[in-house]
Amino acid sequence: MRIYNLFPLLAGRFQDWTPHFERAAEMGFDWIFVNPIQKPGRSGSLYSIADYFQLNPLLLNPRSRRAPEALAKAAVKSAERKGLKMMVDLVINHCAVDSPLVKEHPEWFLREPDGSISHPFCMEGGQKVTWHDLARFDHQHTSDPEGLYQFFFDVVDYLIGLGFKGFRCDAAYQIPAQLWHRLITDIKSKHPGIAFTAETLGCSPDETRQTAGAGFDYVYNSSKWWDFSSPWLLEQYHLIRETVPSIGFPESHDTQRLFEEFHGNLDAMKQRYLFAAVFSSGVMMTMGFEFGFRNKLHVVETRPDDWEETDVDLSGFIQQVNAFKSRYPIFQEDGPVNLVGCDNPNILLLWKASNNCRQEALLILNKDPWNRQFFRADNLSHYVQNGAPLVDLSPDYPLDFIPAPYEFELLPGMGRVMVTEGTH
Repeated sequence: MRIYNLFPLLAGRFQDWTPHFERAAEMGFDWIFVNPIQKPGRSGSLYSIADYFQLNPLLLNPRSRRAPEALAKAAVKSAERKGLKMMVDLVINHCAVDSPLVKEHPEWFLREPDGSISHPFCMEGGQKVTWHDLARFDHQHTSDPEGLYQFFFDVVDYLIGLGFKGFRCDAAYQIPAQLWHRLITDIKSKHPGIAFTAETLGCSPDETRQTAGAGFDYVYNSSKWWDFSSPWLLEQYHLIRETVPSIGFPESHDTQRLFEEFHGNLDAMKQRYLFAAVFSSGVMMTMGFEFGFRNKLHVVETRPDDWEETDVDLSGFIQQVNAFKSRYPIFQEDGPVNLVGCDNPNILLLWKASNNCRQEALLILNKDPWNRQFFRADNLSHYVQNGAPLVDLSPDYPLDFIPAPYEFELLPGMGRVMVTEGTH
């Protein structure tokens, strides 16, 4: 999956999504992920859904005589005409606290000891952050498990009816794995080919492994936060890669914009996108990344008027990375990877192999997005095992011939990508 995250509050009404589809297709993406499109509660948050079978009024044209569902279907069809499949957020851990469901089915919800509705929370900097606009479903101990399950089966069925071919399952690890297994199995039995991806950020390795084994097609990994040195990312990767492949990303709708985080450093942007695409089976990029947007997306307040005018355009670089990712099978799987020792500690030398063909790849990455770094190797072919020649796929300044010894002064954040041509 090469996923472009279209943020609906920034993109605006369904009818206005087509230019974003066109741009995503030109950059070589094959999936569009859109955050929740259903009607929110009083807070207005995309993730605080009040009615799962109505669409967000902000996405609708009030002058249109067509049904809301028809407008959504037209947007999905527009994406499909560009060769793009569409994936939507599936939020079944919680709903809006003011949703009619809270009164209609009180037995579906988790309660505090005093009987009040339980709200989701997280820990940030040692402080408990509670989302009071949300009510948590009680998937484990509800007295009506079948009714709750059937409700969400119908929700998924409804979204598939709009044309969506995949789901990003929000806070997937907070929901019992057996429920996911049943839901995914039942949906795929009725709708073969539907894809399920699990958001597992912030959970423990054990929780990630349990979630990954519930039938998901992909999980999202945490490569965005890697410092290119600590062992934890490779440990996480190897823990789950034989169970389910992963999706990497340089930023998400939940994070600070990378261009802002790195104080306008384009080299850091290119470094992080290239690494996510090479390291992981799938890659996801958030709308506006290609233009160096700085303002964090907001699940309540963002509007189309927040579109930023910049002099940045990374579309060509992203297109080159997506092109070799789509061409070479090794970059479409979570195969074995190893870090190779390097004399320069500011250089990451990563070896990757394919489980499905004879391809091997090398990534030579300047960890430092601010300074040049020198790399030298007597013979790069010594780092691969299948004996096939290496081809330089690097998006910047690729070499027609790879010399031995190999010497290269990498620009800040620059990555060199090599792959063997063995395909059998």
